[in-house]
Amino acid sequence: MNDVAGIVLSALVAAVVGALGAVALFALARRRVALAATLAPLVVVGAVATGVYVSARAMFLSATDSTIVLLLLLATVPVALAVGLVVMARIRSVTTAVAAERAAHERDREVELRRRELVAWVSHDLRTPLAAVRALAEALEDGVGPADEHVPRILAENRRMAAMVDDLLALSRLQSPTTAPHREPVAVADLASDAVAAAQPLADAGAVTLAWDVAEPVVTALDARDVGRAVENLLVNAIRHTGPGGTVRVTVSRADDAVAIAVEDQCGGIPEADLDRVFEAGWRGTGARTPERDEAPASSGAGLGLSIVRGVAEAHGGTATVRNTAAGCRFTLTLPT
Repeated sequence: MNDVAGIVLSALVAAVVGALGAVALFALARRRVALAATLAPLVVVGAVATGVYVSARAMFLSATDSTIVLLLLLATVPVALAVGLVVMARIRSVTTAVAAERAAHERDREVELRRRELVAWVSHDLRTPLAAVRALAEALEDGVGPADEHVPRILAENRRMAAMVDDLLALSRLQSPTTAPHREPVAVADLASDAVAAAQPLADAGAVTLAWDVAEPVVTALDARDVGRAVENLLVNAIRHTGPGGTVRVTVSRADDAVAIAVEDQCGGIPEADLDRVFEAGWRGTGARTPERDEAPASSGAGLGLSIVRGVAEAHGGTATVRNTAAGCRFTLTLPT
């Protein structure tokens, strides 16, 4: 066989082997891209080695010479494998970076969406007391209605707006990455007792019984102001959604290396689809829970109470969870001791 025929034969064999290898690589890449990238250089080396070996045999080289040629070509396999590993590492790096970028973009989009929803909710909630204050003030200005009735209502609406702004500031502070809780040794039972005492007037107004139980006294380092506020928010939320004659129970217990403060109400339960959203800022669920009482002083806020609870838990390295019970819901604030 002349040289031209040998070259053509070598090219054809290499092309056939390369095509078969490419088909196999494409099939493998659908499941494992990194492995396909690693094997790609080996397919090239295999195709070239096969073509040269077949051509050498066809040109009537001795078996020994043909074997030497084949071994020389196969000596490039480690280099091809090394190149494949480098390509695989690069692909994984790029894939990871792209996935992280997409995840970050999705988180940013979700945060922006929630921020807009929160601004919309708060703007709507602030508009109501602002309109009431304006109407009452204009009535006083026009001499319509007794001042001893309008002034207390104006002050009540002002306190309502101040509470919304206070919640916004608290949530912003808790979500700031530079803010750390001011920890000091605190008796958790005393903290829970103070929260129960603060919520007692609201419970009395709604004919709701408050009960609390301390399984084991626990003293741990935490931010007493923030945790106390979180427990009060849980109590207010439970009282608001528990009907007259119902009971709200607070339990303090130790769980391994953490302390759990649980508030259990008789709200009728939360739809399972909504359980994951109750701690979102501004979110208000509908459905299974008992409707809020119009006379409850805390019944019309900006929907930030439970978000503050979660913020306090995360700032302390703990968790805030909720689950349905037979008669209502059980919110649990778990803090590491």
